[in-house]
Amino acid sequence: MIKIKNLSFSYPGTPKPILQNINLEIEAGDFLAIAGNNGCGKSTLCKTLNGLIPHFFAGDFTGKVEIGHMDTAKHSVGELAFQVGYVYQDFENQIVRPTVLDDASFACLNYAMEDYLEKGRRALFMTGLSNKEKDYVWQLSGGQKHLLALAGTAALSPDILILDEPVAQLDPLHARQIYDVLKDLNETYGKTIIVIEHHTEFIAEYCRHLVLMKEGKILWKLPAKEGLNRVEELLANNIFPPQITMAARCLMKRSGKEEDTFFPVTLAEGRRYFTGLVYHKMSQEKTKRGKNGSLIRIKNAGVEYRAVKGSGLKILDNFSLDIRGGEKIALIGNNGAGKSTVLKLITGLLKPRQGTVEVGGISTRDILAEDMAHNISLVYQNPEEMFVKDSIRADIEYAMKARKMENYKERTDNLLQMFCLEEYAHRDGRLLSGGQMRRASLAIGIALNPRILLLDEPTANLDIATRKEIIRTLDAMKEAVETTVIATHDMQLVSEWADRIIVLCNGRIIADGSKEEIFGNQHVIRSAGIEPPEIYSMGRELNQEARCFTVEEFIASFASQEDKADRRTGNTCHELNTIPAEGSLA
Repeated sequence: MIKIKNLSFSYPGTPKPILQNINLEIEAGDFLAIAGNNGCGKSTLCKTLNGLIPHFFAGDFTGKVEIGHMDTAKHSVGELAFQVGYVYQDFENQIVRPTVLDDASFACLNYAMEDYLEKGRRALFMTGLSNKEKDYVWQLSGGQKHLLALAGTAALSPDILILDEPVAQLDPLHARQIYDVLKDLNETYGKTIIVIEHHTEFIAEYCRHLVLMKEGKILWKLPAKEGLNRVEELLANNIFPPQITMAARCLMKRSGKEEDTFFPVTLAEGRRYFTGLVYHKMSQEKTKRGKNGSLIRIKNAGVEYRAVKGSGLKILDNFSLDIRGGEKIALIGNNGAGKSTVLKLITGLLKPRQGTVEVGGISTRDILAEDMAHNISLVYQNPEEMFVKDSIRADIEYAMKARKMENYKERTDNLLQMFCLEEYAHRDGRLLSGGQMRRASLAIGIALNPRILLLDEPTANLDIATRKEIIRTLDAMKEAVETTVIATHDMQLVSEWADRIIVLCNGRIIADGSKEEIFGNQHVIRSAGIEPPEIYSMGRELNQEARCFTVEEFIASFASQEDKADRRTGNTCHELNTIPAEGSLA
């Protein structure tokens, strides 16, 4: 189906090729994942498959890409659209029409197909959106919008569907829904599915093959289970294997065995593999809560977005929340629960329709949002919204120069170094990879040393190294930043970093407590569409009393009968010392 021969590509002005002598074949009907660290060329490679490279993005293109019998260099993007469909990281930009059916059928209408509505309806049926065809697109949840972008692509009936980071901005419930739809498209409709993915638990459960990339080259293509067992190579390339795989490997090493075997990569395989382990209850840390007085107080707030037709959409109604100084808070919940709206209320970007919002004792109604910027900073969910200049350096400098900070140049240099952005300093942020944009947006967000830092999905699209750097940065800023609030779907980040977890559902707080309290409450998990870290679920499968949020906690809590004595004497898996901090992984 897909043949790539000796492919190399360089963007204009880049010192070295982003793709270097790529050779790859992908069979028809495959479900393949492409993994690798941020900037290794994953998205660029996929853009060569639908003709955006070399027809739309200029650069030095050599080699050959064949889709079936079509040479992508000799066929237009429009012609290739009938063979290859692409859902991008910023999938909402692919939604261009006001209603669901209108958008799903738009591509077919654009090609003057008489049966465009029929094709749109079929695509909606394939993606599970048939009951939404008359809805307005702004009424959809994030997961439903992603499925609509997929439907609009699938309406042209391409044999190949490519999705770039399909679950990066979705809650666990909608993320699984996306992959279930992709599985059905693959198995029922025979589509070849290619995903760019960092989340190895989804690769383990859904994908047949895994490709690992590094510095514009393909290191290998292997069956997914075999690839996920190459732990050292994955870690070296900033891809974290499934937690279950890491736990099994560490238990084996602790026992002194060096068996040539496959480790489990899914919960189902883990249940069989870990049979016979003995659980030893570990002491739990006490919940840490802010000791300072109230810093942010939301009381009986209501937020309603205007609608083009009908009544407005209520996001928050009679909403109250108190945040104390010194707290590290995670806001979690499904897409559309109101997390981003709460962050915008705190910054004053949104004013409540009713009720009050006070920050540091000052009502947000009495002060302009820009006048609060020296004390509070919001890093947006879509990082490109943070870019207003034509280079990363200029974007980082912007707020500091506006406030006449004397050391802004030195501060900019430090931030570029901190977030590994030095080589991209003079590039337009909107032209960077998803992970690079995320790092740049964080550098912009903390440039003014805000007292309160608000982060909306800070780890989406990021590899291990960058997530780890973000966690280190947050820890390093704890003296300067009084309070940090993160809205996220990254449950490992929540488990490792947050002192307090607030769960939102339909604009209401349905739970507020420690990770033990939140993830131990099945009603809250079901209501909010969240999932605990995979290793936590594995521990509960083995023993209902287990509360293991990291691989290290799992290793400390479980042992086989023969090495139980070793565990009690403190003999642990030495490899855990080389594993990146799990709070930065997903």
